[in-house]
Amino acid sequence: MSLIARYFEQHDVPTVIMGCARDIIESAGVPRFSFSDFPLGNSAGKPFDAESQTATLTQALRLFDAATGPRTTIVNPEAWADDESWKADFMNIDVLSDAQIEKSRADFQAQKDTANRIKQDA
Repeated sequence: MSLIARYFEQHDVPTVIMGCARDIIESAGVPRFSFSDFPLGNSAGKPFDAESQTATLTQALRLFDAATGPRTTIVNPEAWADDESWKADFMNIDVLSDAQIEKSRADFQAQKDTANRIKQDA
């Protein structure tokens, strides 16, 4: 995405990258970056939380006006949890029960099945 953003910017199309991997995205040199300190895959806000998603998107869109120069990063003030212990435990297979692992596998398979159905219908 970073390379695509840079390409668009070279052709006068402004971009904002929303992401959770600050070190990786900033090292790629994107022009505008809206960082959320959330687990990977949640850069658009908390799942099933429309208020969080709206606030995160609004912040990203405001970056078009707020950026004072190239490689501008803003930080989402929202917190994923009350403390940062989630960073050590999020999807850490060593702390998940067999039932949690199986549920994650089933959820992932369901997502793949949905994606395949969508591709077939297109």
